[in-house]
This record gives sequence, C-alpha cells and structure tokens, in this order.
Amino acid sequence: MAKGHRSQIKRERNAQKDQRPRAKVTFVRIAPTKAKIVLDTIKGKDVALASAILAATPREGARIIGKVLDSAVANAEYAAAERDMDIDVSKLYVQEAFANQGPTLKRIMPRAQGRADRILKRTSHITIILNER
Repeated sequence: MAKGHRSQIKRERNAQKDQRPRAKVTFVRIAPTKAKIVLDTIKGKDVALASAILAATPREGARIIGKVLDSAVANAEYAAAERDMDIDVSKLYVQEAFANQGPTLKRIMPRAQGRADRILKRTSHITIILNER
C-alpha cells in the first residue's frame, strides 16, 4: 500500500540523490561502441590527465568527450561555489564514464537492380561522473 503522501515520497527520494558532479550529452551522432573505446582510456584518471589524453587522441569521439569532461569540471566548480559543497576541483578524477545507445537514424542506400540497403546511423548518450580522491 501507500507509504505516505506523494510529496513525502518525493522528498525522501530527492534527499538520497547522488551529489557527485556529472555531465551528460544526449543524442550525439557517434556510435556508442566508438565512444566507449575513448571513454575506457580516461576511466579512473585525474581530470588534468584525462583532458590531456583526450587532446592527444585522434579518434572522432575524443573532441566530444573532451567537451563533456570540461562541462563536468565546470559543474563541480559550480557545486563547490554555489551549493557550499566541499569539493576540491584539483583532486577530481573520472569515476564513471559510459555511453548508452540512443535512437538510431535509418537511411536508405540505393543498390544495383532496384534494390536498397539500410544504413544505420547510431547515436549515443555520453555520461561522465567525477569524484574526489
């Protein structure tokens, strides 16, 4: 049965909300498998080292993931300043980084003798979660 009023349930759920700084970009036109290769290189690294790795990585997803990492650091600075959280930005590291599959764009490629092949242009949702050491 019910465990209290709807507002009480929401209040309890929001009190347990994860407070780690994070950034998420959705509907990025890169396949999640390609994004995961780049994300695996920065997992567990310090923010400065991860940013340097992404700057030197020639893969197409490195530029997008670098922007998401910069956004996560900016969110951490905002949380430290505005919400009076005890976050030292110099001690941050990439605790979690993952790419989930987004909607797939389906396109048609004309082929010989009136046939057609389907082209799947995949999208992804990239999330980076930081934490302090």
